[in-house]
Amino acid sequence: MKNLKKTVIATVIFAFVGFTMTAQNGNSFGIKGGLNYSANGDYFESIGANAESPDRNIGYHIGLFGKIGNKFYLKPELIYTATRSEYSSDEFSVQKIDAPILLGVKVLGPVSVFAGPSLQYILDTEFEGIDIDNVEEDFSVGLNFGIGLSFNNIGIDLRYERGFTENEATFIDNNLGSGVVSRVDTRPDQLILSLSLAL
Repeated sequence: MKNLKKTVIATVIFAFVGFTMTAQNGNSFGIKGGLNYSANGDYFESIGANAESPDRNIGYHIGLFGKIGNKFYLKPELIYTATRSEYSSDEFSVQKIDAPILLGVKVLGPVSVFAGPSLQYILDTEFEGIDIDNVEEDFSVGLNFGIGLSFNNIGIDLRYERGFTENEATFIDNNLGSGVVSRVDTRPDQLILSLSLAL
C-alpha cells in the first residue's frame, strides 16, 4: 500500500514537471505561497471521551502551479503545506504535500472562480512533541473551491479546503497513563490565501 502511495505521488510530480517544461501557447507555470487559516478535526482524549474541537491557527504553504487555457482553464498545483491546531494546552501539527487539480472560469475582468479535488499526502504529524506514525491513511482526498484575481503575471486567490476522507491519527498519551489511546481527526478544514507569480 505504501509503495502504491509513493507511486501515485511520483506520477503527479513527474506529470507536473512535464507540464511546466512544455508550457506554451498561452499556458503558464510559476511559483506561489501564502497563509493557511486552519484547523484539523476533533480530538478524542480516550475511548468514549467527548470530542474536543480545535482552535484555528495560521500555517503556511509554498509550491508550484501550472495553468492551461485562458477563459476556461485547468490549474494543477504541487504544494508543501504546514498547519497546526490547538486542543486545550496541546498542539497538533501536520506537514503534507497537496496536489489540487482545479477547473476555473473567468467571470468578470480579472476575476475567476474555480473548484476541484485536492490529492493530499501526509509527510509528518506531531502532537506536543510526539511523532505519530500510525495515521490511518497517508494519502487522502479533499475539495478546493474559491475565487481569484489575476493581473498580468501576478495572481491572488482565496479558497476553502475540506478533507473528504475520514482519517485519524492514533497514539498513546503517556500523560494520561500507560495504554491510554488518543485520537485526532487529521482532515483539514481551512481558508487559504495565496500570492502567485507566473514565470
